[in-house]
Amino acid sequence: MAFLVSASAAGGEALPPLPDPEFEVVATLEQGPGNIAVTPQGRIFISQHQFYNPEYRVLELLPDGSTVPWPSEAWSRAPGPDGLGLNAVLGLRSDPRGVVWLLDNGGDVPRVVAWDSVADRLERVIHVPAPATRPGSLHNDLAVDVINDALYLADVGGDNGPAIVVVDLKTGLSRRVLEGHPSVQAEDIAMIVEGREVRLGEGAEAAPARIGLNPITIDPSYTWVYFGAMHGDDIWRVRARDLANPDLSADELGRRVERYGEKPVSDGISMDAGGHVYITDVSNTAIGVTGPSGQYRVYIQDAERLVWADGISGGPGGWMYATVNKLNRSAVLNGGEDVSEAPYYVVRFRAISEAVPGR
Repeated sequence: MAFLVSASAAGGEALPPLPDPEFEVVATLEQGPGNIAVTPQGRIFISQHQFYNPEYRVLELLPDGSTVPWPSEAWSRAPGPDGLGLNAVLGLRSDPRGVVWLLDNGGDVPRVVAWDSVADRLERVIHVPAPATRPGSLHNDLAVDVINDALYLADVGGDNGPAIVVVDLKTGLSRRVLEGHPSVQAEDIAMIVEGREVRLGEGAEAAPARIGLNPITIDPSYTWVYFGAMHGDDIWRVRARDLANPDLSADELGRRVERYGEKPVSDGISMDAGGHVYITDVSNTAIGVTGPSGQYRVYIQDAERLVWADGISGGPGGWMYATVNKLNRSAVLNGGEDVSEAPYYVVRFRAISEAVPGR
């Protein structure tokens, strides 16, 4: 059910009640999804979360709720001798043309595979080598900037800490920015999901998770990039033109990062045209929203159908779509024991302002 609450903004003025989200399940799945991309044409693509060792890396969700491997069966599997295939995909986003950008974080060198879903053909492949990729890197999610011809990858790892990786789409060159900046660092905040603290590792070696930069998105006007740490209570933003500018020094770029508002411990984010940032609130089995006031509010909460909501994407018709994968029950986050079981979900809800496909 939706929480239709009234709260006070920073200046003491009461915020208007949230509208009815019209929350519903779009599809039930047999294996845990990763992230989601909805194209302007209304096609829905989901990655299969690598924590569950899927046979197929990416699926298309058909209107009847069934799925098929995408872009093809050969491309959706692990790479074969001919080089076709994907290693491990989490992040994926659509651009306004219907080109879906797949962030393949596996293999020797991470890469981005762009596939034109309208013409059904490979658009391009961009590799992200060192030094943009560091030992221990995990490129998790991405935002596509068609104004500044850039991609912004959220690297949650790296031996020097998390960072945003900027990929120049004109040259294919990539660089690592905001490494060490407070906006990408994990805070010492416990992640409690279904009454248990999420821990990384196996058995006695498992330790409380503290994960930095993870959620990232770009606003519909391509003006601001929004991001934050998974274990963090702030949403940050920086102008896309500054992030894409290789002439800014690390200090200059860092000074241009600003706080947008509150957030809970979270996984994915997306946003609408009204400045509402939608946040997967994993601790509360919820999806919440932070609007221009900067205040966070729960929008939808469901103890069964929102157990670890992960990725969010805007779609046609005013809908926002999200994946639900029960990741806290996976072996990686449950002391080495996988206690997760189907069904997993793709859900949708009404955006507060105009939803923009691909966000």
